Amino acid sequence: MSGRSKARKAALDLLYEGDIRRSNAGDLLSKKITEMEYEAREFTKELLEGIELNRRKIDELITTYAQGWDMDRMPVLDRNILRIAIFELLWSESVPVGVVISEALELASNFSTEESSKYINGVLSKVLEIRSDLLL
Repeated sequence: MSGRSKARKAALDLLYEGDIRRSNAGDLLSKKITEMEYEAREFTKELLEGIELNRRKIDELITTYAQGWDMDRMPVLDRNILRIAIFELLWSESVPVGVVISEALELASNFSTEESSKYINGVLSKVLEIRSDLLL
């Protein structure tokens, strides 16, 4: 598993824990940061900081394109996989779009349900369709 894949998994774990505990994932990272490899640690930090900084817009996009799901009723893992992927699609220039989608689907297939992968792919496809408008 690449360093960035490990970072995405770590970010997912911390976002999940933050949702469950109703705490900030960045604060949780500071407690676990010494256990991580440098590359994973830095990218995890970048993901968490970026998601927190853009959370309102990210959650608005999820709410808009997640047909049939309220944010509060959406599975916690799926919601956080979408947060990571939408952040990367819109604000992380260092990751190709295909990699973002592939990594999100990999996380969903490994840690959520088969239906989640299809659902996440659908939401990300809709965000990708309007990506150029959002980047202006």
